[in-house]
Amino acid sequence: MDLLQKFGEYIGEHSLVMPDDKVLLAVSGGVDSMVMLSLFARSGYQIGVAHCNFQLRGPEAEEDELLVEQLAAQYGVPHYNIRFDTKGEVERSGDSVQMAARRLRYAWFDELCEKHGYTRIAIAHHADDSVETFFINLLRGTGLRGLTGIHVVNGKLIRPLLFATRKDILEYALANHIQFREDSSNLSTKYLRNKIRLGLVPRIREINPHFSEVMSSNVQRLTDAQRFIDSGMAVIRNEIVETHGEDMVIDPSRINPSLPVGFVIYELLHDYGFKGAVIDQLYAALENGDGSGKRFYSKDRIAYIDRQKIILSPISDEDSCSMEVDPRHSPVYCGNSALHFEFVEIDDIETLNVSENVALLDMERLHFPLIVRRWNDGDSFIPFGMDGRKKVSDYLVDAKVPMPDKKRQFVLISGDDIVWLVGRRIDDRYRVTDTTETVLKVTREII
Repeated sequence: MDLLQKFGEYIGEHSLVMPDDKVLLAVSGGVDSMVMLSLFARSGYQIGVAHCNFQLRGPEAEEDELLVEQLAAQYGVPHYNIRFDTKGEVERSGDSVQMAARRLRYAWFDELCEKHGYTRIAIAHHADDSVETFFINLLRGTGLRGLTGIHVVNGKLIRPLLFATRKDILEYALANHIQFREDSSNLSTKYLRNKIRLGLVPRIREINPHFSEVMSSNVQRLTDAQRFIDSGMAVIRNEIVETHGEDMVIDPSRINPSLPVGFVIYELLHDYGFKGAVIDQLYAALENGDGSGKRFYSKDRIAYIDRQKIILSPISDEDSCSMEVDPRHSPVYCGNSALHFEFVEIDDIETLNVSENVALLDMERLHFPLIVRRWNDGDSFIPFGMDGRKKVSDYLVDAKVPMPDKKRQFVLISGDDIVWLVGRRIDDRYRVTDTTETVLKVTREII
């Protein structure tokens, strides 16, 4: 059976595209997306082509852009192109290049869908990508959900090539004379995915030449297992979770003791936006009986322990969201952000010119434990580069910070001092100097 026939059967099996759907194809110019374009065009679907130039690879990216435009014209389908200031976005947000690029392109895809009536967005991820994602999540530490690979459908986003291996796609491209370009960054081992793709996977494939097919089957079994767990968790949730107005009450004593209680609680809290590290800390406090007075935060909920029950409530505007920080157990979640902490020797700091979402602090000047909380009226600090003290409220006014963002503003505290107005400015007294030996690097990630 050739790839075109398998493509049609896969779309039908998963109901990825309906007869009246318009599909926006994300086409980079690489072999995967160019083959996807060919398959969709030959299958007669209503399609358009969207290409992003992130302006990170100079003339190489411009040649990708030109090839995609030419191929779209040959197929006679609408073509959309955009150039992003990705480096500027990285400096503004503090995100990695990959995270910034992802946010930019998906926001643009949504705009195109709304403006031109596209009902599906097709991404050219394939079976090998799903296997690589499995290993990335495995190495980073994750629950079962993180080992289920890449999902076929996520809202209007579809991945119609997940049935095909990279070898299948290359063979189709060569047999059908598909033009494509190779992204030179795919050969760089700077990124974890490439280290897995170029280093780990080839060695495993030496042991088992059918590794991709075997792992695809394994990922599917894990996906089925997660679906089974989700079904069982729905039953458990009805038995042990009570709703009281806006509050949710979880009674762990109702969990069948033959079940892994920690896992059940993890799954329950995950549904309400709590992250792994926070859930681990909450469960440890529950097990040790020392959770009284402690607060645990997700993006928009607070959890606390009361008489061995877990109470979940919406975060009120009056809640200071105050948390002790142990840099060894990051990230810490505050508002719509996650704070990642890292101890770095001064010789390993490449530049002090970092974005506002990164704080470089002199370790020797800090007093632990650090505290993260919302700013209060009366708070003040000495902004980096200034001599005098300034009220946080005045700083936010001068920076023309909108009211909703003011309410979400957090500060990092050492002793009695604000050392960082999170995402904006460090305190000048805690800056890196000529005598600094060790740096606490704090990175804010918007979630």
